[in-house]
Parts: sequence; C-alpha cells; structure tokens
Amino acid sequence: MGYTDRYKELSAAYSPDISKIRVPGSGITIVNTDFVSDGISGNLFSGNDYLITENLTFSYPVMIPAGKSNKVILILHGLNERSWDKYLLWAETLAEMTGSFVILFPISFHINRSPVSWKDPRSMLRFLKEKMATRGETRSSSFANIALSNRLTDDPRRFLKSGYQTVYDLVKLMKQINAGQHPVIPAGGKVNIFAYSIGAFLAEIIMMANPDGLFSGSKLFMFCGGSVFSNMRGESKLIMDRLAYEKVYNYYLERFEDEIKSHGSVLDHLISGKIGMAFRSMIDFSRFSDVRNIALQNLGDQVYAIGLKKDQVIPVEGILRTLSGNTHVETIDFNYGYTHENPFPVLNNASSTEVDRSFMKIFETAGRFLS
Repeated sequence: MGYTDRYKELSAAYSPDISKIRVPGSGITIVNTDFVSDGISGNLFSGNDYLITENLTFSYPVMIPAGKSNKVILILHGLNERSWDKYLLWAETLAEMTGSFVILFPISFHINRSPVSWKDPRSMLRFLKEKMATRGETRSSSFANIALSNRLTDDPRRFLKSGYQTVYDLVKLMKQINAGQHPVIPAGGKVNIFAYSIGAFLAEIIMMANPDGLFSGSKLFMFCGGSVFSNMRGESKLIMDRLAYEKVYNYYLERFEDEIKSHGSVLDHLISGKIGMAFRSMIDFSRFSDVRNIALQNLGDQVYAIGLKKDQVIPVEGILRTLSGNTHVETIDFNYGYTHENPFPVLNNASSTEVDRSFMKIFETAGRFLS
C-alpha cells in the first residue's frame, strides 16, 4: 500500500479516546497510555496556563510491535501540531522496520495536551477575526496558528516553559521505563529518539544535557531539524504568524540573557543546571559555543540528521553549521513540491509514487540507524 492510502487508513483507525486499537493490516497494536505531568510548580507557568487541565493529565499512543522486543523509539513532533495524523505512519514504519515499541509523546500544550477549541476551525476563525479587529492584519496569520501565535505574542517565555515542562515529563517517562513501571513497555529497554522540526531542537538539548544519565546510550535521528534557534524561520500559516515570530525571535536573541541576569527572575529555576545551559547554547552560534560544540561532538555517532534542501523553516545551512563536527549529516531534495511543514504531502496524482519513494528513503535510513 502506498503512502497516501496507508496515511488515510491509519488516520481513520486511530482515536485518542480508544484505549487499545489493533492496527488494520498489521500485527501492531496501539495503546493510549495515561500520563500525569506533575514535575513543575504552578508559579512557573505563564498566566493561567496551570489551569489548562488537558496539559497536565493526558494520554499518549504507544505502538506495540508484533514480536517480543525491549527496544523503544520515542518520536518528538513539530511546533503547533494538533493531531497525531501526520505521525502515525511514521511510527508504524519505524515499529515494523526496527521491531521497537514506538512512543508518540506530545509536547506541552500540543496535540491532545491543549483545549479542543484550539484546533476547532470555527472557534479559531472567530478568534482570528477578533484579533484582526483590534490589531489589524498580521502576515501569515491563520485560524490554524492563531492560538499559538497569540500565546507567544503575549509571553514569548512560553516557548522555554513548554520545553522545560516537556523535558521533565520525558525524564519521568524514562525513569518509568527503566524501573519497569511502565504499563506497556518492558523494563530495561534502550530508548532511541526520532525527532522532527522543533522536536529535534528539544531532543538535542535533552541529549546534550543527559539528565540523570538517562540518555547515555540513546541514538538521535533528526529530520528537518538540528539547527540552533537563530537559524530557524518559524513564520508560517501552519506554525506562527509574523508578529509572534518577531516577538519570540527578538526576545531570545536580544533580551533573554539580560533577563537571566536580573535578580529573582522566574528564569533562574528554568535555566539552572545542564538543561538550562544546553538550551542557552542552542539559541545562537555565538552563545556558549564551547558548551554546545563539545556536547555535540561528544555525542558523535549517536546523532544522525537529514535536512531538506528547500526547507524554509529550518534551512539546511543552519543544521550543517550546528552539526559541523558530526559525521552523519545529510542534505536531501525531493522531486515534488514539499514544505517543511508537509514533507510528505498526501497526493492523488502521479507524484504520489515519488512521495512513496522519498518517504521510504528517509525512514529506511532512520530505521537502520535506530535499530
């Protein structure tokens, strides 16, 4: 079955509200696994974000391979994703190729960790019109990105805070697996990571900091990601609008380090320790470059990255420069129209076979590396 048909079949079969799903045409089973995010205190959230219960108590899908296994792959997704549709075939392919359990874990305030209204076109279109009436039109603004755009415009620190919460959720998850306390995955499984877009940025920080030595033996495969923050161009109708992008970019490039120096800043806790330093070193090439370069070089063969030639959101030049000391870095181009946000478009024309071929090229490489 080709990419397009299988994408549609998996999207139709999956629901976050069903506890156990047998994947059609496969020996794989999906189990939606409950999780409670309780690692950070309420005062570290922005505004009333601590009241968004969906972000604190949620479920995440785990794909269980057909045979016995103690291998695990963690998939980290891109910015402003509101469903798992895009990633189900990615996860199934990796599970089949490697015989691994595959965890699809949502970043804080993404996928099902956000209110349903944030992905409802009617609600968001009404919200968009209200915002346009008060602030005028903003380039790249859309109903798909207005929720995230408004939140980041209001407080660009949410970018860091969301990542911070997610890191501590993943630390909790890893400890559950290591201790044999995970409800699905057997104890002792080595966890590798497949990370895309902003998920790659998050994964790099985790691997560089290696909290509690939990990722010492892990491999990281990055697709359309791996660059420092300053070389990312997040303005997109599917990610964030121009105003939000400028707010976030200017804050972290011009104000962030000065705020850290302010006595009693809420950032004191967020940027302390190895995780905070890894994040700071990944903001720009000029910041803490020794920390970043040494950490990435020490990872060596644990990291593999593929960037796309026509990627406008995370240009491949930034990936190559960030990972200049690592050997497994490739630039690839596809023979069809693609974007960063949609590298494998669902097509019903002759180009669909080229999408099939390109998809398999990426995931065969990832499967070999993460096996």
